Amino acid sequence: MRLLVFAIAALLIAIQWPLWLGKGGWLRAWDLDRQLLTQRGVNGTLSARNAELAAEVASLREGREAIEERARHELNMVRDGEMFFQIVPPRRDAAGTTASERSQK
Repeated sequence: MRLLVFAIAALLIAIQWPLWLGKGGWLRAWDLDRQLLTQRGVNGTLSARNAELAAEVASLREGREAIEERARHELNMVRDGEMFFQIVPPRRDAAGTTASERSQK
């Protein structure tokens, strides 16, 4: 009788093994579900970025104002008769102080 119980227990374990640990088992399904949720989050972020880029492209196609604004901001372009002044922040050394701060000390 004991031998029969051990044989049935071994068969149950043999049947359950692929269900839990096999290629299409529950553990693999849970792992794939976790990966799917992570990828959906990444896709949501990328979709938002794509929507922003599509809006920018549409704006650039429709009017000169967007092109002019972008050229002024990124390339520092100026119109005829305008002057462009760029203020450069003072450099800081490794201690985080500027040259004028060091001379005052």
